[in-house]
Order: sequence, then structure tokens, then C-alpha cells
Amino acid sequence: MQNNPHPPVQYVPATPPPARPKRGCGCIGGAILGVIALVLVVVVGGAAAAGGLVYANWSREIESGLAGLETARDRETFETTQITDRHGEVLWEIFGEGKRTRVALDQIPPHFVQATIAVEDDTFYENIGLDAPSLAAAVIANVRNPDARPVGGSTITQQLVRHVAFDYEERTSVSYERKIKEIVLAWMMNRDFSKDEILGMYLNEIYYGNLAYGVEAAARTYFGKSVSELTLGEASLLAGLPQSPVDLDPFTNLEGAKDRQWLILNLMVSEGFIDQAAAEAAYLEPLNFAAQEVSLEAPHFAVYVRQQLEELYGAEMVANGGLRVTTTLDMDFQRLAEDLARQHVALVDPAKHLTNAALVAMKPGDGEILAMVGSVDYKDETIDGHVNVTLSPQQPGSSIKPLTYAAALSPGDVGTSADAGAAEATDPRWTAADILWDVPVEYEQLTGEAYVPANYDGAFHGPVRLRDALANSYNIPAVLLLQDIGVARLLEFGRALGLDSWTGDSSQYGLSLTLGGGEVTPLELTTAYAALANGGNRVTPVSILRVERTNGEVLYEYTPTEPQRVIDERVAYLISNILDDDDARVPAMGRPNPLELPFPAAAKTGTTNDFRDNWTMGYTPGLVVGVWTGNTDNSPMVNISGLEGAAPLWGSYMQAVYSNGGLVAGLEVNGLVPPVEFIRPAGLAERPLCALTSATVGSIDCVPQGQELFLESALSPTPTPAAEQPAVAWEKLDPAVWRVVAIPLPPPAPEAVALIPPEQLADQPPPQLFCHFAEGTALALLPPTAAPQVFLEPPRNPESLKPAHEWAQEHNIAILPTSACTDELLALGLGAGQTAVWRITSPADGDTISGNVPIIGTASFDPAVVEFYKIELGVPNGPDVQWLTLGDTHNTPVVNGQLEWLQAEGLSPGVYYLRLIVIEDSNYVGEPHQIQITVEAP
Repeated sequence: MQNNPHPPVQYVPATPPPARPKRGCGCIGGAILGVIALVLVVVVGGAAAAGGLVYANWSREIESGLAGLETARDRETFETTQITDRHGEVLWEIFGEGKRTRVALDQIPPHFVQATIAVEDDTFYENIGLDAPSLAAAVIANVRNPDARPVGGSTITQQLVRHVAFDYEERTSVSYERKIKEIVLAWMMNRDFSKDEILGMYLNEIYYGNLAYGVEAAARTYFGKSVSELTLGEASLLAGLPQSPVDLDPFTNLEGAKDRQWLILNLMVSEGFIDQAAAEAAYLEPLNFAAQEVSLEAPHFAVYVRQQLEELYGAEMVANGGLRVTTTLDMDFQRLAEDLARQHVALVDPAKHLTNAALVAMKPGDGEILAMVGSVDYKDETIDGHVNVTLSPQQPGSSIKPLTYAAALSPGDVGTSADAGAAEATDPRWTAADILWDVPVEYEQLTGEAYVPANYDGAFHGPVRLRDALANSYNIPAVLLLQDIGVARLLEFGRALGLDSWTGDSSQYGLSLTLGGGEVTPLELTTAYAALANGGNRVTPVSILRVERTNGEVLYEYTPTEPQRVIDERVAYLISNILDDDDARVPAMGRPNPLELPFPAAAKTGTTNDFRDNWTMGYTPGLVVGVWTGNTDNSPMVNISGLEGAAPLWGSYMQAVYSNGGLVAGLEVNGLVPPVEFIRPAGLAERPLCALTSATVGSIDCVPQGQELFLESALSPTPTPAAEQPAVAWEKLDPAVWRVVAIPLPPPAPEAVALIPPEQLADQPPPQLFCHFAEGTALALLPPTAAPQVFLEPPRNPESLKPAHEWAQEHNIAILPTSACTDELLALGLGAGQTAVWRITSPADGDTISGNVPIIGTASFDPAVVEFYKIELGVPNGPDVQWLTLGDTHNTPVVNGQLEWLQAEGLSPGVYYLRLIVIEDSNYVGEPHQIQITVEAP
């Protein structure tokens, strides 16, 4: 466009400027009569539509319009609403309908005035407020087609009347009544005001788009300069915008705006304001548009507050009401957050493709928001900077896990406020000392597909205490825990803590919910963590402290509400204690790591699939901070976790706050600054623990490994001192470790006496290493082969039983045996050093059979030692028994499988015997296992 001084005019006015009338009549009376005549014609032409217009109504309409005209010189069009931080620093001035700065007519360049007159009203200085020829043409059109939309040319005076005498609804209505009123009032305004007054008011009232009202605001919005500095090219472009500010917006439709500019320049030539050379030069003049500035501090927070104000008072009140709004934001906290967020993103390796960050800082004691950074640059369109990520649902990754653990540790129902000493509705199912088995596991989903959780490091860690599982953010234990407590309980728990984005029922979520499968906003998750920091008491996020009018009338003043107890205060402390345990998280995060601060602080990271979101949530009793990093468009980052991508920003912000006495003072709640340390509530007790390595096969002693905190209601009675221990077979050393008197079993002795269908053998745990006696059995009654052994609790969930036993045997760890030392097992003569186990399990001793029958059982042995096994059929022959070998001898061990076939259909009815023999060095290995059967007639 810039290289063509004569483009085709594609955008023309809705009403083209009429031919210039003859000037110099000077007949005022004739003009008045002309107006009246025109009005009558319009009334006649619109009689069908305006038939209800009576004199009294007409009078009221005109009187209302006159009132608007009388105040036109001094009228206040709107008052700016002001949003400030808690100390009075202005965050945002909301400009009613838009931005407006009034200027005198003599400050407006003549070429701007001329361009406006040329395109809007070329007879302005001669007409009576109306353009009679254009109006007459419109009247004729209306008379000819009374059912059509009323049309009519509008002078500058008429346009001004619409702005100062009509409200928005009337201004935008389409009716003959409104048009008649406009005509009469325009004539009256022309009578009562000078032309310069009318033109000055018009140029300060008219809308130029992009919230710019009046020429000064337009000049600054589009060109970043005062109207007095505009060139002819700039002025002629702006003069064309009022006709259609949206369609002709040069920021979005420069071609349309330039077409309109060319039309105006040619009209200026026709009017004699400029010559053709000046028009072409102005058209070709380069246009340097100003950046679209958003002049506000803490922009995401300010917009968030505005949305809340509009919900309370409506958009019109916020836009025009001149409200003075004091918010909870502290610009010292805010600037610190903005600076650190920008620095952090800039320091991350660009190859990681991390472009944005968001941060929320809140006082957990009352929910007041101190800082809200929705993105690192509100104005940067390349990162969708205007999006407030703190209010945008994102997958939280592992940062949601503390809620799962809190729900599992909590006694009673969700949201109960049981005091530490009160009786609980139910004891918690879990303690921080319980074992979660971090082993391969597979869950069947409702869809029929398998869900196989995996850890971030791709490894399995075997038995881990609940404390260590949370501190190291292992995924498999978290899923196991959720399966135990139920998805519905976690959903209820999360909603009670403020996770309003969790709107579905449990059927819409799976076990991955505990790994971040349910989206939440950073503000919601920060609110949930605030409850942990606040002793289990939930507070609602607060952003507005006070709203008043400019006259001092107070519309709203924040009054703190009573916190709602959602988590038992002991559980809240216990979770905080775990998340503040620098030693516990070392296996996964190393040392030093960004979560280690020089003062107590609980923290949890999160990373989502494909590295789309990094999180770090953390708190002290006085400050909770939530950090998200990633890309607003949800594109993945490259191999970066929450520990690297978000934790450094969280840690630097926490340290910067607590190293600044002024900021620490800003954490005050109810006149007091909360302590940095977490205060342990009543109702918690410490107990010693054993190292899990105490359960190494052959170990009989507990290796001490520190203390753990327990809810007193969850504790077993204090163990009897060693000197007074009853001589029984079971002793609980801690919640997950036992010392049990047991007998070692050669594999697979328990399976030898329990028939398992062959098709199920693959799902069974490996053979157990021990059998046990009943808990109350006196030691004196046990066989001499029984001996004490330290054991770990087995998994509670059946899916983990097999992999847990496999892991334990691979690592020489003893799991609490489930096989009792029954008479059958003891009859096998079990003990250390036994080289084989053999037993027939089907048919059972005494069974009656017919037809061809598989003989099922176990013949387990070391092929390097044992030669073979065989099945023999015993045929009674008087007092003796004749033994016949069935089939062949077998040198391959069998566990709970088919040992041989019995062709019973070829036998005469009667009593027979079956025996299983194991041969070593041509001799029996122990006594054969023998059963009696009866063959019935076919």
C-alpha cells in the first residue's frame, strides 16, 4: 500500500458527503421553518411506527435532552476506578468507557480539525446543526419505504447530541422518535453553543477505538504523542476511525484504515484545505505506531481483582463508579516475585524450552494474597503473557501427593475437626512408619486396560517407609496408597481444601489422580497447601480489603472469617514435618538441593508427563508460595523436572523474603508475625524404629534407626520391657517390623501342601522361606527347628504380593510368612539343609476316582543332586502290595503341576495306593509320600 499513492477506495462512508450547498443565506427564520418542515415530513413518513407519540411524551423527551445539553460544557462523563496495593500504591486506574484527556480546541492542529470536518460534516461552520440536503434525501427515502430501517445523515452537532444527551440504550436504538429528538436537539445546540464549542466538545467526546475517547487519547494510544504533535498523515488516519473504530483499527486492519485515510485526504483537497501533492505526501508518510501499552502494575492480579469487582458491583459500576479499591497485594512482595521469575526463566538453559513462570504468595493464616505473577511478561504475546497461569488449570504432577498422604494419615471422615485428645471416629489406616512396597505392579482399570505406574527414576526401591516414600516422591507407593483409601476419598479431601477444579466423581478419575491426573490451578493448590501450613485450617483466598467511593462511602470491608478445620492438626504437622525433612529426601534429590533452606520450610516438587509442567509448592507457618513453570501453550519442555525447573525460583523467593526484615513484618496476621518453626501440637508421640535391613534373612535383632511420630490413637500399647517379655512366638518391633519364631522352608514346601491350579501358578509369589506358628504359641511348645527371625510386613494390596516377595528374595529380605507350620508341613520333616520337597495334592488321600486322572503335586529338588522322581501305583495282593511305576521317571522338578497320569479306567474297582518317590544316589530321599484311593466302576 505504501508505494501506491492512488489505491482503490474500498471503504466508503455509509452516507457519502453531499454536494456542497450554496452558502450565505443568513435566513434564520427560514432555517427554523425548514427544520420544522423536515420534522413534519419525517413524522409523516414514520407515522406507522411512531403513532403512539403524544405531546406529553414528546415534551418529556425534549426536556430530558435539554437537560443533557445544559450540562454539556461541564459534564463529567465518567470517573476512574483506582485499584491499589495494601499500602496505597496504584496498580491500575480503570478508565470508565475508556481513556480520555480533554484538550482545548486551540491545542488541536488545524489539519486534524480540517480532516474531521472534511469527512464528517463539510458544512459544519455554515449549517444550523443539520445538513438539510442530506436530511431531505433521507426523509424522502423513509417516506418511500416506511418499513425499512430509518436512515439519515448526521452532522457533527447531531453526533455530539447523541453522546451528551442520550444514554447508551437510546443512543444505539433505531427509531423515528429518537431521530426526531436528535434533529430538534441538534438545532437547539447549534442555537445555544458556538461552533468552536461544539467542535471542541465533539473532538473530546468521540470514540477512536482501543479505549481511546477524544483526540488526545487517540494520539497517545496510536502514536504515543500528544495531538498537538500529529502530522498530517497521522491526523488524517485518526480522523477516519470514528466511523467504525473496530473495523478500521490500524492495529488489526491497516489496509482498511489506509483506504479510509486516502478518502479523507482527497476530501480535504476537494474542500481546498490542502493540495494534491500534500495529500499524496501525507498518504506515503511512514506511520510509527506506538506499542499497545497496558499501564498497570501487577497486571494479572489487577485484572483478577477487576473481575471480582464486576461480579460484586457490575461492569458499569467498576467502569464509571470511581471506586477506590484497596487490595491485599504488597508491591514489595510482588516486585520481588516478578524480578525473580524473570531472572529464573532467563537463566534456564534455552535448550530446555522453558519460557514462562507463575507464582502465588499467600499468608496461610488469613488467605491474603501478597503476590500474584501470572506470567513473566504480561505484554509478551509470544508466551501468551496476558494469560494468568495462576488461574489456569494445569496438571500438578507429584505436587498433589501430600494430599493423598494426608488423607491416608487422617482419622475419621474428611473435614472432621477431632481434637488431639478426643476419641476418633476411626483410627487412621496408615502411619508414617508403615511400609509401602515400591515394586512393579499392574492395576486393571474400568476400561479393561492395564495401568502400570512407574517412578520418575525408572527404578524400584522395594520396601520404603511412608515418610520416605513421600519425601522422595516415589510414584508407585503413592498409587498404592490411593488404591487403599479410594479415589472418592481423595476427591472429597481435595475439594474440602479448595480444589474446585475437581468437579467430576470418582468414575471420571483413576489412580493417576495422585500423580497429577486431575487439573488444578496454582491458586487452588496454594490454598490447599495453606491449610497444611495453618494447622489444618482452610482459609479462602482474599484479594480485596476495602472498596469505597470517592466521597468516602464504604461499600465493602474485609472481615476475617473463622478458619474451617479440614485436616487434623496433628496430620497437618506430620505432613509438614515430612516435607521439611531434608535427610529423608536425599536418596531422590541429593544434597544440596534447592529445597534445602537455612530455616524450616516444607516443600514438594511436581513434574508432569512429557515435562509440560514443573511445580514447587512450599511453606512456612507464615508464608505459602506456589510456583509453576513451563509454557503457556502447553508445549513440552525438554528433560527438566520440578526440582530444576521450579524449585530454584521457590527457594530464592523464600530466602529473599526471610532475609528482609521489612518483608517478614508484612507476614503479620492478627497483629503477630507467625514463627518460622512448625509448632508440634499435642497428641503426637515418638517411637523408635528398626532399620528395614533388620529383616535380612538370618537376622534376629532390630537395628535401631531413629524415631517416628505417631498419632497417639494409632499407637499400639507400649511394648513390655525385654526382661518381662512373654515367651511367645510373635513380637512387634515397630508398625512394620516383627520378630517371629519360625521354621525355615526349603522351596517350595508351602505350595506342596496347597493345591494351586497350574494355570494360576504364574501369578503366585515365589515359595516362602518360612512358616510360622500362632501368635500366642508358647516357645516351649515349638519344635527344636524353630528359631527367631526379623520380618517385614507384606503388602496390603494383592497386586503387590508377588513382586514384593520376588524383590525380597532377590535382596535376601524376609517377609512375614503367611504359611502356618501345619501338621502337614511338619510331617514333611522340614528343616534347614533339606534338598527336596515332594507331595501328591490331587487326588487327595481317600478320594474315589474313575476314568483317566491327572496326578497333581510337587516334586521340587535340585537336579544336580536329585536323580529323578517317579509315581508308583500300589495294587493290593493279599497282605502285600505290588508297586508298579506309572509312566516314566522324571528328572525335571514340578511345583504344583502334573506329576503323571493315572489310567484308572483300565483298573478293576477297588482300593489302590499312589506314592511319590524321590531318588538320590539310587536311594530314597526320605520316605515316599503315599495316599490311598478308590477306583469306582465306570
